[in-house]
Amino acid sequence: MKVFIVDDSAIIVKRLKELLAGLEGVESVGEASTARSAIQNIDKLKPDVVILDIRLNEGNGIDVLRHIKKEKPSPIVIMLTNYPYPQYRRKCKELGADYFFDKVTETDKIAEAFEQLTKDKP
Repeated sequence: MKVFIVDDSAIIVKRLKELLAGLEGVESVGEASTARSAIQNIDKLKPDVVILDIRLNEGNGIDVLRHIKKEKPSPIVIMLTNYPYPQYRRKCKELGADYFFDKVTETDKIAEAFEQLTKDKP
């Protein structure tokens, strides 16, 4: 399972890559910190899963989500944010986000999500 990480924090990206490295059948294939770079690389690399922050250096994750969910087939999207407000959760779900986690309290749920995804993958 190929994963692309979109976050403007180098520390978060490093932690996510370490987490993914410990998961069987999961490979990090790239990362971006801006909306433009994220869209370009996701379109090029066609990852199975995108871990996506809402706040980015240039642009935002909601615009990235809107773009990549137009593609068919679209990747599974895990929103991971410091902005877990109900209005963002609702908007992301409306745009097709598959998961929505708070960076502070729910990062551990990413591994659980990948366990479920690898079980469901044919």
